[in-house]
Amino acid sequence: MNWDVLFDPLFWTPFITGFLLAVILPVLGVLLRLKDEWLAALGLAHLAGASGLVGLAVGIPVVLGAPLGALAGALIKSFGRFCGNTIYALMILIGWAATLLIAANTTLGSAMGHALVEGQLYFADNTHLVSAYIYALSSILLLQWMAPVLVSARLFPGHAFSLHHSVRKWHIGFNLLVALGMALGTGTLGLMAAFALVFIPAWVAFRLASRWRVCLAIGTGIGLISYILAFAIALILDQPFGPTLVAVLIMQAIMALIFWPAPTQQPKSPTSSV
Repeated sequence: MNWDVLFDPLFWTPFITGFLLAVILPVLGVLLRLKDEWLAALGLAHLAGASGLVGLAVGIPVVLGAPLGALAGALIKSFGRFCGNTIYALMILIGWAATLLIAANTTLGSAMGHALVEGQLYFADNTHLVSAYIYALSSILLLQWMAPVLVSARLFPGHAFSLHHSVRKWHIGFNLLVALGMALGTGTLGLMAAFALVFIPAWVAFRLASRWRVCLAIGTGIGLISYILAFAIALILDQPFGPTLVAVLIMQAIMALIFWPAPTQQPKSPTSSV
């Protein structure tokens, strides 16, 4: 095992890029689970993968091509007024079919399709780093306003109905924020790794936490710890990063479920902060 690789400057940019996404994606996952729309992450990731592959076929980098499909899916969900996870299941099927057909009928071949699924974190450059930094900073700022409204709309639907138009714009904004996050995550961490960062930390946090802030802290903590462990393990053992991250997240979930019992109620939330 080569421990020196952990301190190689070659991997600093990829590590920081993924770290920024690992801070935000679990938070989005907690809010998606609160809305009962956790499948959004996988649906938007599939669309991002398909549009990223289309972009590569015509010479557009994944970091620019992937957001187009994800944003289109978020806009369809927002303005089509679809409820629940059904529309996201359709997005998964559309993205999956499109990705395989594009890979089979272009010079890219199946290699790029596998690369999008497994992730290309080790090839992240300054463009990916700047994109992740801008997205992370923007998300932190925007969620200060978005999260209380989304939580209030979920916990007090009658009040949200009376303020329908003002609440709806926040839902649209959040959908677009998730779309961008999944597009960046798919293009760097990989499709399933990005989905796992959204899904597993939030799932465990909802089982373990009884208060909203604790839920957010647990979700973010699990995401960051899993990311750091996976990055180190993948480098030292020379493994692909995406599957390694998913495996570490699954192990974190199993350990949490074994050693900490679930509470009898969902996290309670003061709507004054994220």
